[in-house]
Order: sequence, then structure tokens, then C-alpha cells
Amino acid sequence: MVDLIVHIIVPVAIFAFIAGFTLFAVYAERKIAGFVQDRLGPMETGKYGLIQTLADILKLLQKEFITPSAADKVLFTLAPIVIFVAVFIGFSVVPWAPGFIPANTNTGLFFIIAIVAIDAIGILMAGWGSNNKYSLLGSIRAIAQMVSYELPVGLSLIAAVMITQTLNLNDIAYLQGVASPEQIYFMGFWNVTDIGGIFAWHIFQAPHLLIVYAIFFIASLAECNRAPFDIPEAESELIGGFHTEYGGIKFAFLFLAEYAMMFLVAILGVVVFLGGWNSPLPNIGSLRLADWTTGLGWGITWTLMKSLTIVGIQMWVRWTLPRFRADQLMTLCWKVLIPLAFVCLAISGLWRILVML
Repeated sequence: MVDLIVHIIVPVAIFAFIAGFTLFAVYAERKIAGFVQDRLGPMETGKYGLIQTLADILKLLQKEFITPSAADKVLFTLAPIVIFVAVFIGFSVVPWAPGFIPANTNTGLFFIIAIVAIDAIGILMAGWGSNNKYSLLGSIRAIAQMVSYELPVGLSLIAAVMITQTLNLNDIAYLQGVASPEQIYFMGFWNVTDIGGIFAWHIFQAPHLLIVYAIFFIASLAECNRAPFDIPEAESELIGGFHTEYGGIKFAFLFLAEYAMMFLVAILGVVVFLGGWNSPLPNIGSLRLADWTTGLGWGITWTLMKSLTIVGIQMWVRWTLPRFRADQLMTLCWKVLIPLAFVCLAISGLWRILVML
């Protein structure tokens, strides 16, 4: 009975967090967009427009369920569920704090890559099931983009795994802090196992992993269909992309999935490259900052702070850079990111053999 209760509470808690994060993120994005474009953003509903997003969500939930008469009703209805569930399940293997992980599996990183790939199937279902040429074209663009950019994402994660020698996300986080079971070296030469902090993050354990993380971050924007890679949703060309025909709660689930995906790739990058739940504060002599700021409460705090910072950067990029053309997007993937990721993969192998052994 206790296990059953836990198995119910954990998914509900994760869903509640995603819903709350989406409310906060939509409001934050509107304000960031306003700041970048020298305007105020939402100001009318609530003080400083704080409950504008809540009002929008309540409006969506009350809308009538409308399915186009020519649509494939089964595919049209299932698509938002498949898209959201694929992203939602990815959170099951993410560590939030030391030992605080819904499902601690030795293949956690592989599981995330595999389960999130199902998202593409849901997008194809949405485009085809809508029986709308704009939706279908948007879904085809989205799938071509996502399948292409899964390669640099996967290669960048493999480059990090070659250093860590594990697919367990909880173990990867442990290998970047003072509780690490192995010796940690800053840039391969300075033992910082007892110092911890930012010096123990993977991007500083091996210098090329900073480039690897840059590849991961850029490719993850394309995986989320975020600007400057939001070609599948190009409003000026496709009206709204694969979700053109969706409204009400069905559109809300698609919207929820997009922001959940943003946070998922952000927290995945934090766990693999940016120290996970470990404190960025190092131990300095008798001042044991890394030791004092490690634990369940601090771990969740650091994870959230780092992940939300990355989400903020994703929003900043969206409202700063212009949208790529389709040919520019594919050129960046196949001629720049993938070759660079292969080079970093080779460097990881050499680094593991020549420096870490």
C-alpha cells in the first residue's frame, strides 16, 4: 500500500510542478520579451500582470472541444496526450537532490533519449490527424528537425558519458561534488575532490566538455522547437504549425509539453554538465561552503536555480535572434554541430585514456 501511494504521489507532484513551472515560465517569457523589445509586457490582470497567465489557462480550460469534421478523430485526440506523456515520463529518471530521484536506474540517460524521441510520433499524429496542409507541413518540418538534431544531442551526451563511464544520472551528479566516489581533477591536473564547487563541474573537469555543452544547448533548442529553430511553428508561413487546428485543453497540453521539454533539457544539461544538485560554492580552507550547502533542501535549490537560469537563457535567445531558414538550420546541424560533436567524442576517448587512466 505504501509503494502504491508513493507511485501515485510522485507523478502527481511532478505534474503539479510542471503545471506551476509553465504558469511561471509563460509570465516570465512575456516579461523578458517586453524587456528585450522595450515595452512592459502584461500589466492589466493582477499587479504587474501576475495572474494574466492564470486567466489565460482558465479561458483555455473552459473552451469547447472542437474537432475538424475532416480530421482523423482518434489521432487528433491522442496526439497531445502522446506528446505530453513522452516528455512527462522523461522526468522520472532525473535526480533533484542527493538520492532524491523518482526512478534511480542505471540506464537513466539512455531512457530519457529513448522516451523523448516518442515526441516526434505525437507531432506526426497531430499534423496528419488534423487533415490540414499547414499542420502536416509543420509536422514534417518538426520531425525532420528533431530527428536531425537528436544526433548532436546524443553525441554530446555520449562524449560526457565517455568521461563519467556511467549512464546513471544520479551517479553522474555525484561525480561532480565533494561526495564523489572518485578523484576529481580540474582540467585534468588539479585535484579538487575535497574542494568541490564549480571547479568540480564536468565542463571544467575536461576543457572540451564546455564546447560539448554548447553543442548540447544549441541542439536542445532545436529539439524544443524554440527560436531561432522554431521553423515548424513559423506563424508567417504555417499559421501555427502542427497545432494549427488545436484549441482549448488540447492546445493547453501541447503548450504544457513545450515548456516541460524546455525544463527537461535544461535540467538534463545541469545534471550532466553543470554539477547537478551539487553546490557551486567551493570549500576554502576551513570555510566548508560545499559541505554546508549539500543535502536534500540545498540540492533541490541548486538544481532549480541552475535549471531556471538555463530556461531564462533559452527565453533570452528566443527574443534576441532571428529565425533560421530551413536550409540554414540543416546546414548548422549536419555541417557544423555533428562534425564538431564527433571531434569532441574523439577527444573524450583520448582524454579518458591519456589523462584519467
